[in-house]
Amino acid sequence: MQFVRYTTGGSPQWGVRRDDEIVPLAGLREELSYRQLTDAGFLRVVEDAVDAAADRARPVAEAKLLAPVPRPGKIVCVGLNYHDHAEEQDEDVPERPLLFGKAGTAVTNPGDPIVHPPELEEVDYEVELGVVIGRTAKDVSAANARDYVAGYTAINDVSGRDAQFEDEQFFRGKSYDTFAPMGPTLVPDDRLAPSQLDVACRVNGETKQSSNTAEFIFGAEELVEYISGITTLRPGDVISTGTPGGVGIFREPPELLEPGDTVEVEIEGIGVLSNQIVAKRE
Repeated sequence: MQFVRYTTGGSPQWGVRRDDEIVPLAGLREELSYRQLTDAGFLRVVEDAVDAAADRARPVAEAKLLAPVPRPGKIVCVGLNYHDHAEEQDEDVPERPLLFGKAGTAVTNPGDPIVHPPELEEVDYEVELGVVIGRTAKDVSAANARDYVAGYTAINDVSGRDAQFEDEQFFRGKSYDTFAPMGPTLVPDDRLAPSQLDVACRVNGETKQSSNTAEFIFGAEELVEYISGITTLRPGDVISTGTPGGVGIFREPPELLEPGDTVEVEIEGIGVLSNQIVAKRE
């Protein structure tokens, strides 16, 4: 079951995507929350409601898809979390998750432009699985971690490498406005296996990254345990779980993003998130 936030010209609303159609959830008695997505009973109610409202479905092409988490309280990113990414950098596998932050204001919608800042020369792509928190989590064990997960989405962790390397830390290079495209869907935890998903990134149709979350060094459960032991995770917080090998900066020669490029990140079961690079905000 793929949840989508979307608009058809009015206020944003939630729906369920079925193939090339969206069934609106406007008839639910209460507005959908991330906590509700952790409730198996609620999901069964939604399935029944969607079946009953199938005649109200409308084509996806008539809707504008929106980021499923437009204003995350925090985005906690994980560096060097795929074995193949560690290999391409000739780095040792870390003993614990390497964490950094990305500003929530970097989030942008499927189909919206990624703005290439004029002061940067090395803008890169990174396909990542996003873990959306559904319940307040503090000191959660890995065994219970998925009880606190609302679901999963795709994130393009766009990165200004020159800012990243100049600053010798990640926040500025990761946090420019539009540097966190997210979507196109949000899939509840009990409908997806986060450790067995194909992930890919394409630039202008050419595959740059192709891997599987089986390459994770630290799985989603371990990340929730580790991060919730440091800081309280709240509904709508997002964990961006790291990227596989194939990023542009480590290619020979480097292959960075330029205005006019189209970037697609795809995660099995979630869909394709597509954005175009522009030189300035349109």
